[in-house]
Amino acid sequence: MNWKPHLPEIFLGISLGMIAIEAALSFTSMVKARYRTTDTFASFGMQAGNVAMNLLMAGIVFAGLSAAYKFRLFDISPSSAWAWLAIFFLDDFIYYWFHRISHECRFWWAAHVNHHSSQQYNLSTAVRQSWTSVIVGTWTPWIPLALLGFPPAMILAQQGFNLFYQFWIHTEAVHRMPAWFEYLFNTPSHHRVHHASNARYLDRNYAGVLMVWDRLFGTFVAEQDEEAPRYGIVKNIHTFNPIRIAFHEWVAIVRELIAARSMREALGTVFGPPGWRVDGRGLTSKNIRAEWRARHAN
Repeated sequence: MNWKPHLPEIFLGISLGMIAIEAALSFTSMVKARYRTTDTFASFGMQAGNVAMNLLMAGIVFAGLSAAYKFRLFDISPSSAWAWLAIFFLDDFIYYWFHRISHECRFWWAAHVNHHSSQQYNLSTAVRQSWTSVIVGTWTPWIPLALLGFPPAMILAQQGFNLFYQFWIHTEAVHRMPAWFEYLFNTPSHHRVHHASNARYLDRNYAGVLMVWDRLFGTFVAEQDEEAPRYGIVKNIHTFNPIRIAFHEWVAIVRELIAARSMREALGTVFGPPGWRVDGRGLTSKNIRAEWRARHAN
């Protein structure tokens, strides 16, 4: 059998190799990295489920993009360097908004929260990926690219490049990159902020590759050396069971829906921001930041 690896297999192999190197160096104190065996294997379990689900759903995603591609406005060739430059920026712009909505709408947050559930921050955190994101349609924001005329295979390839770039920024081993790089690109420092649950940092720095979107839309916050990030979510779940990690927020949504006393409460439970409460006093990012600002204003 003549088997040739494709980009996903190559990216996964490189990622696992880098995790092994960082973990080994951390045990010898050669780099700053904290690994906990149970947490790392929980991340591997999440990655395994993510790969399995993506394989099961790949046909649906490709069919959806292909259906949109039939109504394309232009014929864009993947052999054009200009086309790849254009899709790099367009894909990154879409990624910013997909990622931001995944934090601001509980329906998509339920599929994304598992990526933030680890209280460790190392390269293995990067592979702690969702089992349900494809099912709830987190791929649909890329449909406009197909309508423009980018071939589905080109869209999926660029998504892969974007996500692979983001792998290396899940580390504490790198303190800061050069100032110009920190300004233009997503870095370990910027992404540590994104994974932090501190009020100062909460739900900030949604970038994929370019920080321009966060700077443009007011969601950029720089890491402060005097305030180390506290990793995890607002209410940590304290489990290493991949099944609980994957589905705990969906279970919570169902429970709250059963207890909902009005249509408004039901809709807010599903589509409101994480932490939403009908009385407006929930632990939403907006409320947590407002309380933090009020404390520090005095």
